[in-house]
Amino acid sequence: MSTIITPELVDLDLPSDDRAAATRALAQRLADAGRVTDVEGFLADVAAREQQMPTGLEGGIGIPHARSAHVTVPTLAFGRSTAGVDFGASDGPAHLVFLIAAPASGDADHMTILATLARRLIHASFRETLLEAGDPEVAAAFITQEVAGS
Repeated sequence: MSTIITPELVDLDLPSDDRAAATRALAQRLADAGRVTDVEGFLADVAAREQQMPTGLEGGIGIPHARSAHVTVPTLAFGRSTAGVDFGASDGPAHLVFLIAAPASGDADHMTILATLARRLIHASFRETLLEAGDPEVAAAFITQEVAGS
């Protein structure tokens, strides 16, 4: 199995406080890495999932996600936003955004990633480490250790 996240899939300065633009920036990283074959198709799948239920979690977290025919391998992209991005959480915008991309046939993988990530996000130390990460390599290694290593 390929690494779930690499430094190329980390953006420590998301370019927008707009949900669609922030998600697009992360999705483009997935496409550039060869993990998404069609950015527009994948974003349509993510948007359809967002319409069902907001993906913002309390504590400044956004977890847009989708199973999609346009995803080649289960992947996680991570972005950090100073301004914050509104993903519909009751306590305000997300400063940590995790875009989970899973192949259409990979239901178990998608749910495993989501569940493991959700368990880690409960811990303030996990969130703080990502808020303070100085470079994409550190963030990717930390997420890999915490999410994929369990």
